[in-house]
Amino acid sequence: MYPALEIICRGKTDISMAAAGGLCLCLIDRICNHDMKSSPISMKCFAGSGIITAVEFATGLLVNVALKLNVWDYSAMPLNIMGQICVPFSMLWCLATLPALGLCGLCERAPFLAK
Repeated sequence: MYPALEIICRGKTDISMAAAGGLCLCLIDRICNHDMKSSPISMKCFAGSGIITAVEFATGLLVNVALKLNVWDYSAMPLNIMGQICVPFSMLWCLATLPALGLCGLCERAPFLAK
C-alpha cells in the first residue's frame, strides 16, 4: 500500500519502499497492536512513528547511501539526519500509524485470514 501512496504523491516509487512498508506494518502490528495493546492510541502513534522512522533510516542507509540509488533525499528538510530521515516526516508517520493499526486489526478479525 505504501508504494501506491508514494506513486500518488510523488509520481514514482522503488521496490525498497514496498519492503520497508511491509516491515513497518509487521512491526507496528507486533509492537503497537500486541505489546502495547492497553496503551493509549497517542502512545501507539508515537511508537509507530519511531518504528517507521527507524526502518526508513536503515533502508535509507542501505538503498540511498550504500547502493547510491537516491530513492529519496530529505537534505532540504529541517532537522534531517544525513538526508535520510527528518522531523517533519517523523511527525507525519504518527498519522500514518493510525491506518496501519486499523489494517492490522481488520486482518486479525477477518475469518478467512484467521491464524
